[in-house]
Amino acid sequence: MSDTKDTLIELKNIKKTFEDGVTVIEDLSLEIKKGEFVTLLGPSGCGKTTILRMIGGFEKPTEGTILLDGKDISNLAPNERPINTVFQKYALFPHLNVYDNITFGLKIKKMDKKVQDEKVKKVLEMVDLESFEKRSISTLSGGQQQRIAIARAIVNEPEVLLLDESLSALDYKMRKEMQLELKEMHKKLGITFIFVTHDQEEALTMSDKVVVMSDGQIQQVGTPEDIYNEPSNLFVADFIGESNIFKGKMVGKKQVEFCGTVFDCVDDYAEDTIIDAVIRPEDVMITEVGKGQMTGEVLICDFKGIFYVTTVKTGKAEMEIHSLKAYKEGEKVGLIIPPDNIHIIPYDTSINHYEGIVEDYNAEKGLVVAFDDFSLTVPANRVFQTAVEKEGMLVDHSGKEISWKGAAVVASFLPEDGTLSDEPDSGFVSGHIFNFIYIDDHYRYRVRSESEEDYIVHSEYLWNQEDYVSVQVPTDKFVFELK
Repeated sequence: MSDTKDTLIELKNIKKTFEDGVTVIEDLSLEIKKGEFVTLLGPSGCGKTTILRMIGGFEKPTEGTILLDGKDISNLAPNERPINTVFQKYALFPHLNVYDNITFGLKIKKMDKKVQDEKVKKVLEMVDLESFEKRSISTLSGGQQQRIAIARAIVNEPEVLLLDESLSALDYKMRKEMQLELKEMHKKLGITFIFVTHDQEEALTMSDKVVVMSDGQIQQVGTPEDIYNEPSNLFVADFIGESNIFKGKMVGKKQVEFCGTVFDCVDDYAEDTIIDAVIRPEDVMITEVGKGQMTGEVLICDFKGIFYVTTVKTGKAEMEIHSLKAYKEGEKVGLIIPPDNIHIIPYDTSINHYEGIVEDYNAEKGLVVAFDDFSLTVPANRVFQTAVEKEGMLVDHSGKEISWKGAAVVASFLPEDGTLSDEPDSGFVSGHIFNFIYIDDHYRYRVRSESEEDYIVHSEYLWNQEDYVSVQVPTDKFVFELK
């Protein structure tokens, strides 16, 4: 159990695999405090609703434990948990009026009619729908139905309220209103809210704590301010708000170089560390040519109501900037980026590393190394640095025979050494594009094979999510190391 006294819900090493063998959650741990408004945020299919359903009791974890106030509730039925859920489609009974919808659970508990009346009156006041008891569900607007669904959930006085994409059916204006009302309702009730959404603005507006998810894993947990201003990786930086991302390196103490320019920054990493620099569009200032740290040319300037979105080309890269002033296409401008507006993320050196086994060797072909998705045939000295071929055998420089069979090898390649093709058999492996991010002057693609292995490739060309592609990497671009 957590040492934190005010922890209400704790998920410990949760794994969820469905009957078809697909694992959607892998070793996930999370703490939720009493009275928090926590939002699970991520793209469709990332596992956020599955987590919500496991907390609510509608799904059981394959592995791991769910604790409520320190007690294991992993196998309790939904009605045995002090938790209520507001579903995406509200799940109201169309043949019952507002009063009967709200009191449905109370009647099952055989609660006194007078107590039911008092509770309904109280929750209708809370959701600002007084005197709606006799109204038919079919006569209510989407926003009103959403409030009734919440009223039905909170009338049972749960410790936790789960909301699964509960605002998604509303129009934009109604969603904005309900975001504020839910936040106010949370303050009045003082209970724990766990909200699921793919809408980043919604998450940042309403939450005390945001849990950013991707691919069944937590990417970052923090306050809305932390998530926006200090993203822990490129996925979070790209998914939350708009970002300019540039590849660069540290060139001195709190100095970074990208786009051909050296900037002061507040992050301190070792010199020559390869990094990605993240700059929000509102954190770049446009000035006159010669007065900025760098110069660019305006490509586009679009009015968005309260600001202009200006795209400036500087060198090969493009930078999106939000400003209050309009600029003309082709206009030369200076750009200023203050040190505390540059967020540094060290380059992930663990990508594109694959473990294999040496299966065969002969003097003509070399070593055959088999991986989960592919096999490579390479000269023996690419794997065994001391390898010498002698009379059809593989020996070291002292003449001792090398035991190559079954040797464990790690192969790796740089994303910039790969290319993508729409010819399925043209590369060493094929798969679907899982996601992509625009960096500097190219796209970073994550290609996922049928065996769930990921391959990261940089390309200047635009492909679409889910496109089926081949990954091509020249064999001489692979680096091999004995494990």
